[in-house]
Amino acid sequence: MLDQPTDVNSLGFAKPPSETRVVVAMSGGVDSSVVAAQLAEEGYDVVGVTLQLYDHGAALAKKGACCAGIDIHDARRVAEEMNFPHYVLDYENIFQEAVIDEFADSYLGGATPVPCIRCNERVKFKDLLETAKDLEADCMATGHYIQRKMGENGPELHSAEDANRDQSYFLFSTTPEQLSYLRFPLGHLPSKDATRELAAKYGLAVADKPDSQDICFVPDGNYASVIEKLRPGAAEPGQIVHVDGRILGEHHGVIHYTIGQRRGLGIGGLSEPLYVVKLDVDNKQVVVGPKEMLATRTIPVREINWLGDDPFTSQKEWHLKVKVRSTRPPRDAIIRPISKTEAEVELLTPEEGVSPGQACVFYADEGSRIFGGGWIWKGK
Repeated sequence: MLDQPTDVNSLGFAKPPSETRVVVAMSGGVDSSVVAAQLAEEGYDVVGVTLQLYDHGAALAKKGACCAGIDIHDARRVAEEMNFPHYVLDYENIFQEAVIDEFADSYLGGATPVPCIRCNERVKFKDLLETAKDLEADCMATGHYIQRKMGENGPELHSAEDANRDQSYFLFSTTPEQLSYLRFPLGHLPSKDATRELAAKYGLAVADKPDSQDICFVPDGNYASVIEKLRPGAAEPGQIVHVDGRILGEHHGVIHYTIGQRRGLGIGGLSEPLYVVKLDVDNKQVVVGPKEMLATRTIPVREINWLGDDPFTSQKEWHLKVKVRSTRPPRDAIIRPISKTEAEVELLTPEEGVSPGQACVFYADEGSRIFGGGWIWKGK
């Protein structure tokens, strides 16, 4: 990390905190609340903004999801406690068009989407970021666990200090331009306990608030029920078919299944354990087979956001590590660019359950830097 002038404040600006306006994206949870409180205590000109992303009236009683009605209330209360302005912006239409509709259509297409990435990419780091600029803020801060470090060629994206809290998988599509405007004050903390200790230090009522677990618009993790509401008639029945052609049973909709699934297939009594290896949407078939059929070595990736110093296509091969699911560690891979936004990724050790719709995120072979990533698709 390059040395900064001593007169630069903690957000990287050569002026006093009181003359530095920062918009803080506040979900109502402990992470973003601590960011806002910390910056306010340091003397920054803080403006809190919370997004109403869906009908929070229907979500008031639902716990474990971000941006519900109670969360808007909690964010507002933190702003009152720390004495800075707070605004709630109605982004329901934007969120519906940019995130929810694609989520439903992806599932109907046999993919396993990650709507939290699309929300960061298309809503928080796009429309909200523009709103922050309209408010004449110098930067926008969030409670994400990721680090922004200054390198020789400008700001770089790095994994969080606490690997257990790292959210880099969900932020790979952050562009260099966005990164120059964003700040992530929690990325260097050693643990979530450190965040809660800060919340207690500032006397925040949300200090002991549980972390959100679900996708905000999917109560109890039941994706299929949400999709059926969004796309009535989507759950059409079909056959469960073995890779050898045997018909093993019937299902009540491809949307109820994901690649790699073993439990709840409804085809008991067989001697061998079977897994979902393919979702054939056109023929309404759930294809099952032995575990070894889940192993994937070559992955087609598109919509690549590249964060390297040299152009993506400047090399025939990039030897990096990749992560194909948020819960898995990065693995050694060779990335072969096809164009600026497409590549073929070869895993040196095959992975199981690689699914279209998931992200493939690129990491440095050594160190904490993130080189971007793209979206896994079915290929041609």
